Amino acid sequence: MSLVEFDLRGLGPGQAPERAAVRGAADAGALLVRGPVPALSAVLAALHAAGRTAEAPVSWEPADDPASRGLARDLGIGTGGERELSLVRDDHGGVLLQHGRYEPAEKGRLPLAARLGVQAHHDDAKVADGMVARIEVRPDWRAVDTIRVVVSPQLMRPPRRSTGRALQLASDPAQVTRDGVVFPRPVVRWTWYADDRVRWRLRP
Repeated sequence: MSLVEFDLRGLGPGQAPERAAVRGAADAGALLVRGPVPALSAVLAALHAAGRTAEAPVSWEPADDPASRGLARDLGIGTGGERELSLVRDDHGGVLLQHGRYEPAEKGRLPLAARLGVQAHHDDAKVADGMVARIEVRPDWRAVDTIRVVVSPQLMRPPRRSTGRALQLASDPAQVTRDGVVFPRPVVRWTWYADDRVRWRLRP
């Protein structure tokens, strides 16, 4: 199996590639992804669905946008050697590389003041039980199998922060955004977790 290249630099802001565009990940011996963060997320999700994250190294040429530059810095793109990294997943088949957001699906006439009822557990700790404005999730690339969670109860109130492996949410209808891409329908349950059974290989 040879190197398969994915040139996804044409993706617009908030856009993920079609499944057909990343189908070749399943049979690749190695992968090169060109494009923004959602391009890399989609290729890794396809590689994981094929059960091949541990076998096929992935290289990334990031796009020139703030999110891509930030993730490239966090991953150390262009530095060091090949390494194995945690894979942060969700229970809807997605991969999270940089930033996830959980917020009200209906924002009304005052979107900045919108809140939703939610109960959330970060590992064994209850981090939300009531009305919140949003919950944000970021993989911690300095640690192993760790996500950082920020719960914002409402505007002008200090957020609550926690670290751990898995975040489970049950709520009023919510909008989920994964690496800048909005999930296509409202949800009332969601889980993000650093899968300690899976690694992916970054070739920087």
